[in-house]
Amino acid sequence: MAGPLAGYKVIEIAGIGPGPFCTMMLADMGAEVVRIDRLGGNDLLGLKHDMLARGRRSLAVDLKNVQAVQAVLRLIDQADALVEGFRPGVMERLGLGPELCLSRNPKLVYGRMTGWGQTGPWAERAGHDIDYIALTGVLHAIGGAEAPIPPLNLVGDFGGGGMLLAFGIVCALLEAQTSGKGQVVDAAMTDGSALLMAMIYSLKNSGFWTNDRCGNFFDGGYPLYGTYRCADGKWLALGPLEPQFHALFLDMLGIDDPELRKPADRSRWPALRERLGKLLATKSRDDWCAFFEGTDACVAPVLDLDEAPAHPHNQARRTFVERDSVIQPAPAPRFSRTEPALDVPPPRPGEHGRQILTDWGFNTNEIEALAASGVL
Repeated sequence: MAGPLAGYKVIEIAGIGPGPFCTMMLADMGAEVVRIDRLGGNDLLGLKHDMLARGRRSLAVDLKNVQAVQAVLRLIDQADALVEGFRPGVMERLGLGPELCLSRNPKLVYGRMTGWGQTGPWAERAGHDIDYIALTGVLHAIGGAEAPIPPLNLVGDFGGGGMLLAFGIVCALLEAQTSGKGQVVDAAMTDGSALLMAMIYSLKNSGFWTNDRCGNFFDGGYPLYGTYRCADGKWLALGPLEPQFHALFLDMLGIDDPELRKPADRSRWPALRERLGKLLATKSRDDWCAFFEGTDACVAPVLDLDEAPAHPHNQARRTFVERDSVIQPAPAPRFSRTEPALDVPPPRPGEHGRQILTDWGFNTNEIEALAASGVL
């Protein structure tokens, strides 16, 4: 494996959403991640190519079997980190809780991914991304004036969940190098989504943000930070916030009305939005992109999921890559010396079981005994 985390060994107790996203990030960066799948697999959606499972090998076992749990504990004994995403208490009931694992492997970083966290009055509740971001003010701030709209499941599951846990695990691994001790990383999507709102809460506390959706600079309220439909039905994104970019954009469009050039005057926002809407509807999206090309007017096309991988900038940076005939986001960020690579496609559940056990020190007789007992 290539990448800055090459040499680290991670056990993933397979789940859905943010947990696999976390381990995808760790695997993308070169960590050896062994995915512990259920017998028969975990895929609830029937995905043909699960990008969140890329970069690691799979061992499928029956964790309700004591022999399987003992086998997994032997793997955990050799790991640097473990990632699990069950409700609080599930891993303990399986016999794989952090107290036991850390007693056997004191340097282990034990990563826990939940929506509500390991503690608190809602810790035991079921939920999904939309529920977690609802509790932290995120959902209320996003959408049209009439109703909040969930921003896909990017803020809770992936940004405030999986990415937060990946960051926490790497922090704990760094600390363990000096202390010689592992620890539990409690990553909650409520905590993470709240953290992502730090700037918005700062604006709110300073009097620059209100609770009225579409009444602020970053929520679609400000006419020069929003999207507009063009003549071909496609959309253009505008973002000339700073005074110099704001002036350049309006100059290029020939809008010289001094009353429309005052970004702080919210009373003029509806008139400016109407003016821009009529003007930008006179040409196609790509014509406007050509018009603004090479300038600092902060204009970009709103690309769909088919268009984005083909854009020249994304192609130049290889933001998307093709592996196994599938276009997918490339590992990020970039490194000058330890560049990661996508070498292992998403596995079938249990595809590498015997090889994993062999590589991690199980002998042939032990592997055959596990297979004969139905553990594998």
